[in-house]
Order: sequence, then C-alpha cells, then structure tokens
Amino acid sequence: MAKVESAEEEQTSWFTPTRLLVLLCVVNLLNYVDRGVIASNGVNGSPRQTSCNPLETCQGGSGIQGEFDLTNFQDGVLSSVFLVGLLVASPIFAYMAKMHNSFKLMGMGLSVWTFATAMCGFSLDFWSITAARMLVGVGEASFISLASPFIRESAPYDKRSSWLAYFYMCIPAGMALGYVYGGVVGSSLNWRMAFWGEAVLMLPLALLGFAAGNAQQKAHKMNKLATLSREEEATEGIKIHGVLPAEPKSFGMHVRTFCGDVNMLFQSKIYTVSVAGAVAFNAVLGAYSYWGPRAGYAIFNLTNADLVFGCMTAICAVVGTPIGGNIFDAVGATAPNGFKLLTIATSVGGLACFLSFLSSSLVSFIPLFAVGELFLFATQSPVNDLILGSTTEELQPLATAISTICIHVFGDVPSAPIVGAVQDYLNDWQTTTLLLTSVFFLAAFIWAFGVFIQGKDETEWCDYADLEENDGKVPLLQKN
Repeated sequence: MAKVESAEEEQTSWFTPTRLLVLLCVVNLLNYVDRGVIASNGVNGSPRQTSCNPLETCQGGSGIQGEFDLTNFQDGVLSSVFLVGLLVASPIFAYMAKMHNSFKLMGMGLSVWTFATAMCGFSLDFWSITAARMLVGVGEASFISLASPFIRESAPYDKRSSWLAYFYMCIPAGMALGYVYGGVVGSSLNWRMAFWGEAVLMLPLALLGFAAGNAQQKAHKMNKLATLSREEEATEGIKIHGVLPAEPKSFGMHVRTFCGDVNMLFQSKIYTVSVAGAVAFNAVLGAYSYWGPRAGYAIFNLTNADLVFGCMTAICAVVGTPIGGNIFDAVGATAPNGFKLLTIATSVGGLACFLSFLSSSLVSFIPLFAVGELFLFATQSPVNDLILGSTTEELQPLATAISTICIHVFGDVPSAPIVGAVQDYLNDWQTTTLLLTSVFFLAAFIWAFGVFIQGKDETEWCDYADLEENDGKVPLLQKN
C-alpha cells in the first residue's frame, strides 16, 4: 500500500505549476502556429489562372486555393471560419469546468483539435476543409477558456501577471513560426503535410492533458482523505468514487445557471470596464493585422509590407508582452494599478502609432510604429489579469470565454470591413489609418474609468487577492 501511495505521489508531483505552465505555453504556441499556417503562402497558395494568352500555358494555382479552385471570398472564409466553433464552444467548455476536471476537458478539446487539423490534410473540397476548420475552433475553445485561469491561480502571487505574459507572448511567436513552417513545408513538400505535422505534434500534448487531469484528481482525493477521520473517510470515499452521484440538472436549469453566471460577471465594474476597453483595443489590432500591410504599401510605397509588418509586430509582441506583465507585478497587481498601466501604455502606444502614420518617410515611420507596438503589447497581461481577477476562481473560465466572444463579435471581426468601407469612401489610406488609430485613445479613456472604481468591486478584488496570497500553492488546482 505504501508503495502504491508513493507511486501516486510521485506521478502527481511531476505536474508542478512550472511544468504545466511550459506545457500550456507550448500548446498555445502550436495553436497559433496553425493560424499562421492557414495564412502562409505555402499552404494558402494562389488561385488558378482564369484567363491566359493562347500561346501561354495557364497556371493551375498552388496550395489550398489552387487545388480547390477557391475564390478570394472562399479563401477568406477559411482564415476566419474557426471563429464559429470557437465562439459557440468556448462558453460551453467554460460552464462545464464547474462540474468536470479542467485538464480532462482540455485533453478532450485538444483531441478534437488534433483530429480536425488531420482532417484539414485529408479534405477533398471547400466544404470539407471548412467543416474541419470549424472543428479546429471547437478544440481551441477548451484551451482558450481554461488555460489562463489555471496559470493565474497556480502562479506565485507576485508573478501572476508575468506568468500570464509568457503565455500570451506565445501568440505572436506562434503566428510568426506558422508563417515560416507553412511556407517551408507547403512549398517543399505539400500543403497537406503541414496540417498532418501539426496533428502529430499536438497528439502527445492532448494525452498529457488527460494525464494531468488524472493526477489532479488523485491529488485531490489524497488531500481529502488525509484530513478525514476513519468514519468520515468512509463516507467521503463514497462521494469521491461516485457511488452517490449528484442529482442531474435539467437542460433548463443549466441554461438558467449559465445566464445567472454571465449576469454576475457583468455586475462587476472591473470586469465590464476591462472587457469594454479590450473590445475597442482589439478592434484596432484586428484591422491593423488585415489592412496594415496594404496601408503601408499605399502610404510609404513599402513593397515588402507583409514581411516588415509581420517581423516588427512579432518582435515587439515577444518583447513588450513580458515587460508589461513584469511591470504589473513590480508595481503591485491591484485593480487601480492595472487600469493605470493600461491607460498609460495605451495612450503612449496609440500616440506613437498615430505619429508614425503622420510621418512622411519610412525612416521615421518604422521606429515610431515599433515604439507604439511595444507599449501596446505591454497591455496584454494586465488586462487579462484584471478580467480573471474580477471574479471567483469558479467563474474565471467563463469570464475568459465571454470576454473572448465580446472581443471578436464587437471588436476585431467587424472592424476590418468597417475600415474597408471608410477607405472606400475616403480613398485616402493615411486618413483612414489615423481614424482607426484614434480608437486606441477611446480604449485608454474607457480603462481610465477603472482607476476610480471604488466600493464593492475593489473590495472583492482585494478579498480574492488576499485569499490567493494566503493559500499555500499546491502542485495542481484542487478540482474534482
């Protein structure tokens, strides 16, 4: 018996918060590699030549677009259809985390992700790859909703924001790596191989998710049983092993509970202000990512705009994101300090970007824009820390899911077509980009309100922080 308990303790102790942070960062990196792959030239390819001179040989196109003969509209759908699965499934996974083990849910979602990316490689036409991309979003939803709450809750109290920064730093790094990986594999081998390679890399990570979930449950049982008397141990053992299951809820009860949880989130002024500012902030970033290279080409005659914007954004994000997290930890991760940091960083970053598009030469544009992006990416960890810290541990997955939905539905998804409509009307990329960049000041203005939040919200934030500081950290979160 002692040997069995020793083996269980050894298995459980392996999944320490630091190792799980590395695991989740690798998963996040690979997740965004996939985003870069679907957009890379080697995988996305080029359309077939519809008209050519009779003396010339018509080109059959390349990659996904060439093989399936996709229009530009269909090609654009493939890059964003994952959002359908993500937005539908993320609140479902977040709600399920209240009743089921988070790491097992992540293992389930990553298994779906693995299957979906493999199916992208086996797709036969536009509709089959579209369905596969939607499933990729479903798999991603489990990870997006559950990873950041775990990281925040398991990190040392004075390193919460910096740990989140390492996690979010993997987003631009993964995108950049995906462009390279997709371009190399798609061009030298075949675009299908790029997706199959992703599936092979993710499969062991999905299995580790299940293993972490099992270890987490064993740790919970061992801690429970160690604190009970023999009589209580027998009763608790029945509950732990599921002999007396809880009475199941009806679908209507689940819906009412879910709606009540969402309502509770938005009763928090800290959460509402954080999300509202993030919507405005990400509306600009989303439009930048879509229209930035074209605007750079039009304003500064920047022929390699894709490469310049991509490299500059990746470098600034990888440097700026952890800087923001470490500064937040250093000044004290409180709600007022968080909103002050967000307001200052967004104002300075927005001003630098605004001046960069006012400049008349590429020599002044690049350093100004780089400085702006450094400050802007410094907001990523503090704003997510505020979103998570505004509620209880139980509701943190749902807080992440709802904020993700708001950011996409009201922010970066509609911003690209709106900016396109503005450009159609003005026919002046410099004016259009200046109007777009000014929305950063709206985000800073919204976050500035958070500095003055007093009363119940700030008291609850302090209560949550005190509980986290006083609780001893364990190898895994104590969840059934």
